[in-house]
Amino acid sequence: MCQLLGMNCNTPTDILFSFEGFHRRGGLTDHHADGWGIAFFEGKGCRIFLDDKPSVESAVAHLVRNYPIKSQNVIAHIRKATQGEVNLANTHPFMREMWGQYWIFAHNGDLKTFQPEAGCHFNPVGSTDSERAFCYLLEQLRSKWCSAPQLDELFAEIDRLAAEIRQHGVFNFMLSNGEVLFAHCATNLHYIIRQAPFNKAHLVDDDVTVDFSTVTTPYDRVAVVATQPLTDNESWIQLQPGQLLLFRDGAPLQSSGH
Repeated sequence: MCQLLGMNCNTPTDILFSFEGFHRRGGLTDHHADGWGIAFFEGKGCRIFLDDKPSVESAVAHLVRNYPIKSQNVIAHIRKATQGEVNLANTHPFMREMWGQYWIFAHNGDLKTFQPEAGCHFNPVGSTDSERAFCYLLEQLRSKWCSAPQLDELFAEIDRLAAEIRQHGVFNFMLSNGEVLFAHCATNLHYIIRQAPFNKAHLVDDDVTVDFSTVTTPYDRVAVVATQPLTDNESWIQLQPGQLLLFRDGAPLQSSGH
């Protein structure tokens, strides 16, 4: 299945170290070679880079690896196609506007029986089950509220919708509006919180080590979420099947039962 990567921070941070290992899973250290994408929130804006080529040989990935974009919320995805052709329209992450905010979504899994009716506000451009699920989720939220609700109400509704959609198959996903990051686990999803005192970290997918104490301040806090741990010398926490976790300012804010 696909590979997911997310980052949520209390101050704008670059994702170069995590992306260095992550992008290698798109055709080098793993067999996910059907396109990739990454989205960076900057204030209310969002930079999104997509390519239907394998990330390990993508010129766009080379650009991102050498472009230290600082962001408080990032979502990246490496695709292994289960539904839909390998093309740009089917490449994650997907973006839509709702309530005057950009929403970014990426999915890992296969929803074989998920065929919702067309929505009034949101419909897929491509042919993936992932984009159908994203549009359905937003359609239900937009139908329930004309403007953004309180965060605890939003969390409860996303948790309910995630439980509904995962009845159709595997539904690991990440969702962000640039303020918070939602991470939902169906099978595999892990996270780590990096904060003072910072230590060294070594990538699983490449022989690269970084000493975070030399590139951070004592006040920085960064949550990194990935399908599989990106480092082999840190203690990653595995989410439980059915668990929805909400991150804000680099820390878990709310968690559902599972």
